[in-house]
Amino acid sequence: MDATPLYRRVLVKVSGEALMGPEPFGLHQPTVEAIADDLAATHALGVELGVVVGGGNIFRGMQVSSSKGVDRATGDYMGMLATVMNALALNAAIMRRGVQSRALSALDMPAVCETYTRPRALAHLDRGRIVIFAAGTGNPFFTTDTAAALRAIETGCEALLKATNVDGIYTADPKKDASATRLERLTHDEVIQKDLKVMDTAAFALARENSLPVIVFSIHEPGSIQAAVCGGARATTVAS
Repeated sequence: MDATPLYRRVLVKVSGEALMGPEPFGLHQPTVEAIADDLAATHALGVELGVVVGGGNIFRGMQVSSSKGVDRATGDYMGMLATVMNALALNAAIMRRGVQSRALSALDMPAVCETYTRPRALAHLDRGRIVIFAAGTGNPFFTTDTAAALRAIETGCEALLKATNVDGIYTADPKKDASATRLERLTHDEVIQKDLKVMDTAAFALARENSLPVIVFSIHEPGSIQAAVCGGARATTVAS
């Protein structure tokens, strides 16, 4: 694979489920370490990196609010706290590799990590630090996918890398339909019109309105983030 980056600055969306690895719940440390290795290797190519982490490995607000009697807004705030825990774990793993990294939270919790502001995030990126964005947008009713699109646009990223459990967007669920085929390229409009369940509609709408390419790839392949940045990953590209 040609290790020449196609992008100067990207944002990587990592789901909470990806951090579970083979475990049914919580953090699988070898998986966290592998993702940190991949991010550090990509950073070493001179790519400026932002990361948005989900919290579904610890808490999923929508599911709890529908089954446990917790109102949706409260459930979403609880989910945001889960993303902060994931961000701190990933931040520590990256720092152990000698790469400077900062966790920024959309919820104000200065005793734990820095509070997100756009100028602060840009300053860290300009200094060559990996920036991990936690707590989603800081608002209930918005997913971390939407937060990823928003932060990518706010910080001038050239692409959004959506790390998933499969190597792209398929015509159907490849786990349920053996005839499903991977699509190499789609437009934002096609993803929205076909209601392809890769990211929520709000995230794709934001990406479309700001001409932000979205690259969907599997996080489970070693070196997949670096491969996606350099154009060598099995992936689907969504672009206008």
